[in-house]
Amino acid sequence: MFYTKVLDFQLVKMEDSSSSARLAPAMSPETKARTAKLSLGDECLDITEYSSPKGKSFPGDSRANDLWFEHVAIVVSNMNEAYERLKVAHVSFVSNVPQTLPEWNKDAGGISAFYFRDPDGHYLELIHFPSGKGQPKWQMPSKKIFLGIDHTAIAVSNTERSIAFYRDNLHFHVAGSSENYGEEQEHLSGVFNAHVVITSLRTESGIGIELLDYVTPSSGRPIPANLRVSDVARWQIPLEVTPGPASVNAIEGLSLTHWIKLPARDGTDREAVWVKDPDGHLLELIKRGTHMEPVKQ
Repeated sequence: MFYTKVLDFQLVKMEDSSSSARLAPAMSPETKARTAKLSLGDECLDITEYSSPKGKSFPGDSRANDLWFEHVAIVVSNMNEAYERLKVAHVSFVSNVPQTLPEWNKDAGGISAFYFRDPDGHYLELIHFPSGKGQPKWQMPSKKIFLGIDHTAIAVSNTERSIAFYRDNLHFHVAGSSENYGEEQEHLSGVFNAHVVITSLRTESGIGIELLDYVTPSSGRPIPANLRVSDVARWQIPLEVTPGPASVNAIEGLSLTHWIKLPARDGTDREAVWVKDPDGHLLELIKRGTHMEPVKQ
């Protein structure tokens, strides 16, 4: 498997996830799926394959400024070694080479990054934080090349609208922001004349959500209205809901559906509801019994 052989993820388990998949929006009772749960450091990533109905492939003409763009940022201890690993594996590149953001960029200067794609076309990012940047955990000495997942990044059409959605409804806070442009950003994203407003959103724990708002070019296409959960381009961000009426009431005001009971895990009940953010990115909000282990985003 690409993620375990190239990126050093660990396979936690492989399971038939058909019963859960059938509960997702617009999925039929005949849906068949299986999910590989992967871990890297403290973080987890689920990869689901739908055998029925078979989803559409990733759009071949996708660009990083299209609003269905999303990636997970994989933190590395050594960018050169990680890049060499990708080259040996003949991975599909988006960036030409790893890019180090210029020092004039106060918030992001010195951070190096590289965009590439997995075998199904999903965008991924390698990221290296210099001293003084990023979460403290990424500065700890390690012999491993691939350390964990720092955030998931999504393309948005209006930064302020997205901040309001995640802050007011889901209790994220703005942890940082930057404005990236110039040849480094062009070579990183593969988008000519790229000028991006980047906003980092965080909660008390877990990985962050990064908003990518392209000032130029403004030609990014919206998420298709008919993009299904089973389509390869459809990401889904799971978020744990803190028990309590305030959180639940805020979420119920967002959703057109009710909480749905999911198949029990470890003998504990879970419920979920699916909502879309202002640009159509899909979020799975999960509340669970008090004896359940925390959901990792």
